[in-house]
Amino acid sequence: MSIMKLLYFPNKKLRKKARSIKKIDDNIKLLVNNMLKTMYFYNGIGLAATQIGINKKIIVIDITIKRNNPLILINPKIIVIDKSKISNKEGCLSIPIKQQYFILRYKKIKIKAKNLMNENIELEAKYLLSYCIQHEIDHLNGILFIDYLSNLKYQRIYDKIKKLNKKIIFIKKHNHIK
Repeated sequence: MSIMKLLYFPNKKLRKKARSIKKIDDNIKLLVNNMLKTMYFYNGIGLAATQIGINKKIIVIDITIKRNNPLILINPKIIVIDKSKISNKEGCLSIPIKQQYFILRYKKIKIKAKNLMNENIELEAKYLLSYCIQHEIDHLNGILFIDYLSNLKYQRIYDKIKKLNKKIIFIKKHNHIK
């Protein structure tokens, strides 16, 4: 297993819609293991394959405190939405500045997906798990949580990242880092 490189906003690959997986084979299982290792390494609670530049409908999630009960969802699709919403702070591994914003999402959802054994599953999720699944499914559709923010907040994040990228390029250039 290896840690994968994360893509960071504004990388255009984050905006691509992921493709469905036809066959769950050893390559998919290895990818899932690498995604889990990557998510844990970066201290995330969820990761979509698109965040590591893989255009496949796979998400991994682990919201447990001990980080020992991962949920793997292949080709996930929301099938039922409870119309009540809640607002919670949300962040993202693909946003290189560690900021969180309140985002309004559905409190309770029901999804269908496949697991690693290629079995069809249905899952009811609420609160944090519901939030996380919606966030990761958004990634599979090329949507970032910052897309839900006002234009002003979005622009501030974009400007901060642009400034950060200029600093990184300057440091690499002057320290001969490749």
